[in-house]
Amino acid sequence: MRLSASTLFLLCCLLFSQCQGPTHAAKQSYVVYLGAHSHGPAVSSVDLNRVTQYHHEFLGSFLGSNENPEDAIFYSYTRHINGFAAKLDDAVAAEIASVWPESKSFSDEGFGPIPSKWKGICQNDKDSRFHCNRKLIGARYFNQDYAVHKGPLNSSFYSPRDINGHGTHTLSTAGGNFVAGASVFGFGKGTAKGGSPKARVAAYKVCWEGLGGCYDCDIIAAFDMAIHDGVDVLSVSLGVKRPTFFGDGVAIGSFHAVQHGIVVVCSAGNKGPADSTVENVAPWQIVVGASTMDRDFPNYVVLGNNKRFKGQFIRERPSNFECKKGTLDPKKVKGKILVCLDVNTSSVDKGLQAALAGAVGVVLINIQDFGYDRTADPHVLPASAISFNDGDSLLGYVNSTKHPVGFITRPTTEFGAKPSPFMAAFSSKGPNHITPEILKPDITAPGENIIAAYTEAESPTNLNEDKHRIPFNSISGTSMSCPHISGIAGLLKTLHPDWSPAAIQSAIMTTATTLDNNKQQILNASFAEATPFSYGAGHVQPNLAMDPGLVYDLTVNDYLNFLCALGYNKNVISLFSTNCSYTCPKNAISLVNFNYPAITVPKLSGSITVTRRVKNVGSPGTYQARVKTPEGVSVTIAPKSLKFINVGEEKSFKVIIKAKNASVTKDYAFGELIWSDEKQHRVRSPIVVKAV
Repeated sequence: MRLSASTLFLLCCLLFSQCQGPTHAAKQSYVVYLGAHSHGPAVSSVDLNRVTQYHHEFLGSFLGSNENPEDAIFYSYTRHINGFAAKLDDAVAAEIASVWPESKSFSDEGFGPIPSKWKGICQNDKDSRFHCNRKLIGARYFNQDYAVHKGPLNSSFYSPRDINGHGTHTLSTAGGNFVAGASVFGFGKGTAKGGSPKARVAAYKVCWEGLGGCYDCDIIAAFDMAIHDGVDVLSVSLGVKRPTFFGDGVAIGSFHAVQHGIVVVCSAGNKGPADSTVENVAPWQIVVGASTMDRDFPNYVVLGNNKRFKGQFIRERPSNFECKKGTLDPKKVKGKILVCLDVNTSSVDKGLQAALAGAVGVVLINIQDFGYDRTADPHVLPASAISFNDGDSLLGYVNSTKHPVGFITRPTTEFGAKPSPFMAAFSSKGPNHITPEILKPDITAPGENIIAAYTEAESPTNLNEDKHRIPFNSISGTSMSCPHISGIAGLLKTLHPDWSPAAIQSAIMTTATTLDNNKQQILNASFAEATPFSYGAGHVQPNLAMDPGLVYDLTVNDYLNFLCALGYNKNVISLFSTNCSYTCPKNAISLVNFNYPAITVPKLSGSITVTRRVKNVGSPGTYQARVKTPEGVSVTIAPKSLKFINVGEEKSFKVIIKAKNASVTKDYAFGELIWSDEKQHRVRSPIVVKAV
């Protein structure tokens, strides 16, 4: 990660306005200033000693093996000012001063000592310039399985430092501190913050290049250490579609994390809009799709016939039909706006090839599957990404005109875009390819054009030819939506420390909305109604998740019963379980009765009775059932009323689903069950049914 200690200022200690000491001395006195402490009134000597120890560790990473940081430091500022005074060689002082500047999103100003429960480390044994602080309290890297596949690794692989921006962006989205005045080239300016801005964060680096650079042995090792270190929430913006849970390192690692009370949030994948492309599908994972928000970075392509097409663009810097490398003729391209189909290679690479060939601008036309979904990418020349339909009109003008002309307007930042949210076209969809009885994804959150912290080791376009460096960047993907939910899970964990990971998952799901800011059903990128296979339970509503009223809870044994129902044998189950006394039940559970916050019946024949149980986590009250029935079936709830007196009280109910007639649709149909009380709790569960 490109994340060091708090911003460092080295000051020569002054005595009577000048540095004192004999002229032959090899060392001078310096202050390494790290900001401010915020201990609170209950600060103890243990807390102060931990600060001193951190100062020793910090300086020790810069000193040679023959030097002792305890001997060099003569003041450790532990109470209000965070820093230390030490006798240092000028060269060492210069090295400390040249540490990569940290993202302000990971500033630890105002943070007290690192919690005593934390067992993690800052793994900088091979990269002494990498440092953690009281915000970024740990970082590790895992590369041995990668080395098995790729061969000997150079020194750049022995550091948790982020060199491509993905880790910095996702970690700051989950838990980045408040940063005023954040923007991308001046667009989207405002205060940046993560979902849990005052949380401590740690980084576990397991990916070493683009797709295909993350290996299961490294992933499982990272889960193992994260559990040991004492994390509360794991945000996992990676995954691959696997045929079984036992063959999936993310599923295995996350199961063990959940056994220890850790909430695991995973990205759905970026293989949409095709069906059954969702990658992480285990019920113990909160799996997140990507949707838009009401902020756009629009510009317009204006043609000579006065037609205007709205596009997206986020960078204001002039600088074959697919515009691939080696296919463009500079004689034909120079001085022109190039029109490209946005397929195969990345859009910013198409822009680069256009610029290298002499184009002055580029218009990127969506493929048909991506419809109206346009991402605002940081191009190296004026650009605009337009919809498939608008692209048809533009090409019609170009092909019907001998000398087509046009221009691209400068982009702006626009709020209140409607409709919003709608599902991002790239967001992977259900149904679940391993257990279709479990709805995946679970939830959707903002994942398109997300501004968050970025490494300054890489350009915003990830192109070698682009020499720009910026502290914040706009990126799109379910990797970006996943940490939104991780941050929310962190807040819920703080507010309700006694809730299980399943209770937190339920609270997030049952309080979600399926309506956009037009109060209409959430749409997909083609502006057709999206379904739970795109958004799961809906778009997250964090404030409502704090007080869901009821939750669908699950224990580790419930998850083990689920694996038994899939036919895993005793040996496999023992690998998942830390409970040596667990044995599979004699009668395997029906997967449709797994106590999930969604009800999915993928093979309805005649009728079926589904059971669920809910736990009261709110005030006493009586809940009434209301059903929006999927097309072609009838749904009955028994009982229709549930009365709760005590917190923690659980009650069961049945959902009877019947096919209305033999000609019922053979495609999936969607509905919902809502339990509501007089206190405005609405506990909503999707109902997904397919007849056979």
